[in-house]
Amino acid sequence: MRTIQFREALREAMSEEMRRDPRIFLMGEEVAEYNGAYKVSQGMLDEFGPERVIDTPIAELGFAGIGVGAAMNGLLPIIEFMTFNFSLVAIDQVINSAAKMYSMSGGQYSIPIVFRGPTGSAGMLSSQHSQNFENWFANTPGLKVVVPSNPYDAKGLLKSAIRDPDPVIFMESEQMYGDKGEVPEEEYLLEIGKANVVRPGTSVTIVSFGKMMKIALAAADELAKEGVEAEVIDLRSVRPIDYDTLIASVKKTNRIVIVEEAWPLASISSELTYTIQRRAFDYLDAPVVRITCMDVPLPYAPTLIEASLPNVERTVKAVKEVMYQKA
Repeated sequence: MRTIQFREALREAMSEEMRRDPRIFLMGEEVAEYNGAYKVSQGMLDEFGPERVIDTPIAELGFAGIGVGAAMNGLLPIIEFMTFNFSLVAIDQVINSAAKMYSMSGGQYSIPIVFRGPTGSAGMLSSQHSQNFENWFANTPGLKVVVPSNPYDAKGLLKSAIRDPDPVIFMESEQMYGDKGEVPEEEYLLEIGKANVVRPGTSVTIVSFGKMMKIALAAADELAKEGVEAEVIDLRSVRPIDYDTLIASVKKTNRIVIVEEAWPLASISSELTYTIQRRAFDYLDAPVVRITCMDVPLPYAPTLIEASLPNVERTVKAVKEVMYQKA
């Protein structure tokens, strides 16, 4: 099987769907003439032309609203935010229009739109460009929120998101666009809302999604050296959440650690913790432990960034904590 970059997997997903359905178009800042801020849309302007690969001004609220209106009128927009930090400028259109229109119209209008772009920290970009809003969007009825962790998932999930009749928030990572992985040449789609047991194990469950899957898997490798076989689960989407896969794993391992890049208050891991204790309390041999970003705006200095974000050391320590081992 061939190996391609994360950005190439996303480009293939969009291009294949645009060839399949002429109603699909891509709109966002620098997606056309510049080939995308992160070269995700490289070459797409040449193939599909300026009517379907559309550069916008720096006006997220405006072009997000255009996308919602286009979706209401039968088109299938893909709206790229250069970063989801900038989606805050457009959040009124995402939350109050895209997410609610189907309900407010009594089912007369569906909004088949994808909002996609990078999320989370990406190096020395400081507080205003390093935030995670997965939990914000996942809190909203009417939205689906997808956070892929590798090129294979990125392509299969994005194709499914484009075909979905509901608005989908598709959150990537600037630091993963160059990651390589095996991706089939033949067409495939992945179900939104179905978690993936990436690594089976019996000692403890480690759950994560997106870029933090690298931390979860690296921690599992370290733990394996000490005879601890961690089961690692990639959520893939945080709305809907595949609770059944999580609960089945906890019933097997009796311990769980959740790794998430967002701030701790009202995070995805908070929701997971509640549901696990609600549905699998009798199976837990230790309290659920969460690894999140520190509860501060992300600093600029590399040393402080490292101290703020989840890492392998903190994750290994948490696993040993739930196993009542000395760190």
